[in-house]
Amino acid sequence: MQGLLASSQELPDAPSVVQSANFPAGERLDTASDPPNSPDTGSLDSHDGKFLSGWVKRELRDQADIYTVPFHRSELKWVVGLPVVTLGLIAIDKHASGALSRSGTSASTDISDAGLLGTAGAVGVLLLDGEARGDPHALETGVLGAEAMANSGVVYAALQLITERQRPLQGTGRGNFFETSGLDNAFPSGHTIITWTAASTIAHEYPKPWVKWLTYGTATAVSVTRFTSLQHFPSDVVVGSTLGYLIGRHIFHEHCKAGLSLMCKKP
Repeated sequence: MQGLLASSQELPDAPSVVQSANFPAGERLDTASDPPNSPDTGSLDSHDGKFLSGWVKRELRDQADIYTVPFHRSELKWVVGLPVVTLGLIAIDKHASGALSRSGTSASTDISDAGLLGTAGAVGVLLLDGEARGDPHALETGVLGAEAMANSGVVYAALQLITERQRPLQGTGRGNFFETSGLDNAFPSGHTIITWTAASTIAHEYPKPWVKWLTYGTATAVSVTRFTSLQHFPSDVVVGSTLGYLIGRHIFHEHCKAGLSLMCKKP
């Protein structure tokens, strides 16, 4: 698949992220075939429709890849390791959460909320800043970060609806599965999957030590405080964190453009 963003040299007249998006053949917004002096009647609606169609197709492919990538041999350690660790944590979840104090949970909740908003907000800032300054690297980070978080949101919703797990302060405190409904359940942690997805994308785009420490450190703080706030069990947090990291990594490697990040291995 081609990279998401065309360089400013390739599209010198493209004034927005919509027009600079570089979709695969048959999906990109191609205005080169328009007669040079033809009126632009209705072009905005046409371009918006093509962009939306291309974006939906791309997201559907990404979703399919997310569910099939675990079957690749290179991902065997995650396919085996994560379920084993998760089952082990589920066995001790109720004991771990039961040992926590019920006081001071609001501070933990505030920290996790701030970490989520700060990391996801950084993706938005990079997108807007990259568009405003014509910085293709920042723009790619913002766009891929947003796409990765959207994909994580779909995975989160699916697991929430399937597992229907109680939170630590619900029911008997055992974290029973198939006891709740909707999307406000325990498994996995929504804060952690979104925060780790954004952190993973940013850290892969800018693989400098201080960026990794900042992004992954913030994501780790969110993971810990989702547990100490008694919003989630350890297994909820570990699964959310791991899936978020892997989804961010996958979207980056699938759509990054060579020459922008040192981590992008495309020729």
